[in-house]
Amino acid sequence: MSLLPSNSRRALQHTRTIQIDAFIREDGLWELDAHITDIKSSELKLIRGVLPAGEPLHNLWLRLTLDHEYNIVEVAADSEAVPYPGHCNTIAPAYNQLVGLCLLKGFRYALRERIGGAMGCTHLTELAQILPTAALQAFSGESPESGDQSTSDAGQKKPFQVGSCHALRRDGAIVAKYYPRWAIHPTMELVPAIASVSEQDTASNLISGLSSHPASSPVQNKVMSQSRNQALSQASNAVPDIESSKRSK
Repeated sequence: MSLLPSNSRRALQHTRTIQIDAFIREDGLWELDAHITDIKSSELKLIRGVLPAGEPLHNLWLRLTLDHEYNIVEVAADSEAVPYPGHCNTIAPAYNQLVGLCLLKGFRYALRERIGGAMGCTHLTELAQILPTAALQAFSGESPESGDQSTSDAGQKKPFQVGSCHALRRDGAIVAKYYPRWAIHPTMELVPAIASVSEQDTASNLISGLSSHPASSPVQNKVMSQSRNQALSQASNAVPDIESSKRSK
């Protein structure tokens, strides 16, 4: 289903297009070719002159060559159209600093550290940021590092997608059905209700401990509430026994 029509008449001002193509090379390596364009619907007045409508303000390319563990082994960048020719389009060599990084392990952080801000091109860096998920979509069936697992759930390593989004949260229905080995049921993370309260574990300590335990779903919230009420009841019954024990001593 596409978006519903806008509630108001409107005029197109700008179109940004991003395209990413993935390739398997004859030598076995993988490549991602990423392309971004920015095009105005009307002429744009720049300091250097007027950019006619329909001509790209940005026309940028970035290629990453990867091995089968998603490590970057080669980078190429090109800026065909830029706002400031002779300046914007001189930054391509900086992107060679991405060689050696792994798209699946801290890539976005390392990207910002090496070529973030004034150390790189804003739009080439933006383009690079979306390449990890593009690589997984393109090559997940080609590599055991990120391959999906069937309902047999026979793999020894947690599938990369489990826990990565709302639909694939570990306490959700999808993981319970297709990846049961990696599913977490709401009650699994709860501390069992305390049967008795010692002199050191006063009612306030018990209640405080339950209140600080995180709950990550409505079901967990409900179970936590029930456990908290049970603990309150147990604590109120136990405190008189503690006081009685103290007096007898």
